Amino acid sequence: MFGRYAALLAGVLMVAGCVSDGVGTDYAATSQKFGPPKPGHSRVVVLQEKRKGLSMAICACDVKLDGEPIGKIAIGTYAFADRPAGRHQLVASEVMFPGETTHNFATEPGRTYFFLVKSSERHDSVAGVTLVGGLVGAVVASAATANAGNPGPADFVALDEATARTTLADLQLAQ
Repeated sequence: MFGRYAALLAGVLMVAGCVSDGVGTDYAATSQKFGPPKPGHSRVVVLQEKRKGLSMAICACDVKLDGEPIGKIAIGTYAFADRPAGRHQLVASEVMFPGETTHNFATEPGRTYFFLVKSSERHDSVAGVTLVGGLVGAVVASAATANAGNPGPADFVALDEATARTTLADLQLAQ
């Protein structure tokens, strides 16, 4: 009986840790504070929208732009960086997940590019099997999905500016 209560308490504490206190910086204020990208530069914004209801399809990814960390993108957060216009690479990785997601793209000066982070099909498969099979399940699922088209935990989806700004209105700047 005590074990059930301990498990319930642990679950409640984990979920409570995901609740935001609403303190943070919204994108409109951040964008106004920093202004547009410097001449010859472009801005890259990476975000993960808030989820409605419970879902295993989440990814708390460490994101790098051109090899430099820009932030940990979790549910309801965003990060951004300004870089010289040209070719760039986004990389997403997650603690204890075997593999990285890479996305190559090109930018033009003065423009802002928005990318939505979604958990990849492989991530969802490994998470589901891990939930049922524990650590052994995680190892088996990782091996079984090793040849997936995207070996990493996330997919980067380009967003148009109107959709991105609507989504960003409810998000907080990543730590």
